[in-house]
Amino acid sequence: MKSKLLCLLGPTAVGKTEIAIQLAQRLNAEIVSVDSRQIYHQMDIGTAKPTAEEQQAARHHLINCVDISQPFSVADYQSRADTAIADIQNRGKQVLLVGGAGLYFRAVVDGLFEGPGADPSLRERLEQEAAQHGVDVLHERLRACDPESADRIHPNNVVRVIRALEVYELTGTPMSEHQQQSHQANQRYPFIAFCLTMPRALLYQRIEQRVDVMLANGLIAEVESLLAAGYARDTVALRSFGYKELIAYLDGECTYLEAVEQLKQNTRRFAKRQLTWFRKDTRIEWLDRNSTPDIVKHLLEAIGSL
Repeated sequence: MKSKLLCLLGPTAVGKTEIAIQLAQRLNAEIVSVDSRQIYHQMDIGTAKPTAEEQQAARHHLINCVDISQPFSVADYQSRADTAIADIQNRGKQVLLVGGAGLYFRAVVDGLFEGPGADPSLRERLEQEAAQHGVDVLHERLRACDPESADRIHPNNVVRVIRALEVYELTGTPMSEHQQQSHQANQRYPFIAFCLTMPRALLYQRIEQRVDVMLANGLIAEVESLLAAGYARDTVALRSFGYKELIAYLDGECTYLEAVEQLKQNTRRFAKRQLTWFRKDTRIEWLDRNSTPDIVKHLLEAIGSL
């Protein structure tokens, strides 16, 4: 029987990478990234991707594996993660899932939410509305009833916007909530999961400091190089926080200071959503970094005979 997956989850800027590398070295483990943006080759600074040195200290999977222009779904991630997990386990090593993408985590350990069957008349009505009023109108409607799905689905992805609205209208429950509630029934892997946290004020301070460091390390130049390479501004990856705010600045839509403040605010909001997502999963054990002196030792003791 394969060993359980060890999962280290948490919001952005909480310090998962540092701890994960120490765990990987102690447990003969390899890291499978659970991040929806570090998969892209060209996005390094804005995604806080592990450095070359960190990737040498512990082998990472599902980082730098997709081009920005390449369509990539949660199902694609699940398939690649399954391949990486099988490879790691077949070589007798421990799998360490690390990241903050709740939907990706659930896709691996629980599978994907299929939802109710299509309603042809409802779908036709929504398609007509999109054609008549534009998909942005539907996307804003989705944001009103299911902000988590709206954050994940690009406004131009008409099929997915309509499907999310369809699920909500047919069930009265947001698709993101269905996805959160669908765990455990068909668990795909045995696992043990920990979520790192810290007092909200301290986490937000770390987020703001991280943004400042990213900017000092050349984030604007990274964004400029992506635009110069011909990647469209409305590409799904470039509409994520860390990139869309600076594109707005480069396009003259706001000042530099306004862009930086918006970036910090959007990152704080993202961290809050991550925490909300993980709190709904009762299988996850929470660890406060601020009140746990030697968190690696604590984790190793908690894991025991994994």
